[in-house]
Amino acid sequence: MTETRVTLGNDCVIDDPDSVGYVHDESAAPAIVGDRARIRKGTIVYCDVEIGNDLITGHNALIREQTTIGDGVIVGTDTVIDGATEIGSHVSLQTGVYIPTETTIGSNVFVGPRAVMTNDPYPVRKDADLVGPTLEDGVSVGANATILPGVRIGAGSFVAAGATVTEDVPPETLALGAPARHHDLPDSLAGANQLHD
Repeated sequence: MTETRVTLGNDCVIDDPDSVGYVHDESAAPAIVGDRARIRKGTIVYCDVEIGNDLITGHNALIREQTTIGDGVIVGTDTVIDGATEIGSHVSLQTGVYIPTETTIGSNVFVGPRAVMTNDPYPVRKDADLVGPTLEDGVSVGANATILPGVRIGAGSFVAAGATVTEDVPPETLALGAPARHHDLPDSLAGANQLHD
């Protein structure tokens, strides 16, 4: 049995209680999980994580240390949050999303299946500070999109499926292609994401 440290809110359903509050460091603070969490089998939540109310995970998700998550967040099956990350409220991370350390995600954000964010501009070639992307409030990211280190996706923007985002995207903009080019956001994509009541 793995040692765990966790403080749970009310009415939580956790398929494998030993997987929440995973101790990665003896000095780690307990994981804090708010009310009404639904954490499915295979998911691991490390110590030093703070999660608000109404978390839902798929199977085999990973939430590493020094991550804060707001209320009403979905962390899909096989999604990896590699730690030192801030995620707002009413965020939907679909199946297989990868979020590296030092990433910031605002509220009311949708990230589609297998989207990948990165934080190392020169992998194994030279030392550089790790800086993940920033997704501001109301962003939508399509399936299989790739967002490079340090890129800021402006509020209300839409990153199309398969796009490779290499530079900042202004607010209320469509990013399309590889490398992504900026276009006016069409009327059909305008408005807020509908992720909560």
